[in-house]
Amino acid sequence: MLGLPGCTTVAVVANTPAGAGAEAGRMLSRWVDSGGDVAAAASWSRKVKAGVTITEIEEAFAGVAVEDNVRPVGELSVSSELAARSGKNERFLKVYSYCDPATARLMVDFSPAMAAFLPCRITVVEQADGLWIYTMNMDMLIKMGRTMPPAVSDAVGRVRGTLLKMLDRGAAGEF
Repeated sequence: MLGLPGCTTVAVVANTPAGAGAEAGRMLSRWVDSGGDVAAAASWSRKVKAGVTITEIEEAFAGVAVEDNVRPVGELSVSSELAARSGKNERFLKVYSYCDPATARLMVDFSPAMAAFLPCRITVVEQADGLWIYTMNMDMLIKMGRTMPPAVSDAVGRVRGTLLKMLDRGAAGEF
């Protein structure tokens, strides 16, 4: 029985794409560098350039969504909701949700558990040093999971590119 866990591990690793170990190492480094904050290890972030407004960030997100044919499927203005409840000003915090329905279907057909990652979210957070944008590190799904069929891999890779473009253009205020 002692050999089974090792054999299972070897079988799982054999079914991951090239680069899975390197990505796991990068995540582990981010986890350690963040003092054990798993969310920091599992996300991408960009500091917003000084002077870029929320409106410019939102226009950048909307422009990328149109260019890359993803659908805005919801927003949650956490700070506005909290301010309405308490009557006190809140630092800006808003979650934007996007979806590429065809890619969502491919992902969930490949692995039903991927439904937990839908829709794609990108969040603008006001911190002491300014605005930041966060989204999930999609390389975890792409590089550390089971090897995806080419059609799934290509579609997920396109969504990955869209989220990175939203981060970069939103942070720069480029729309």
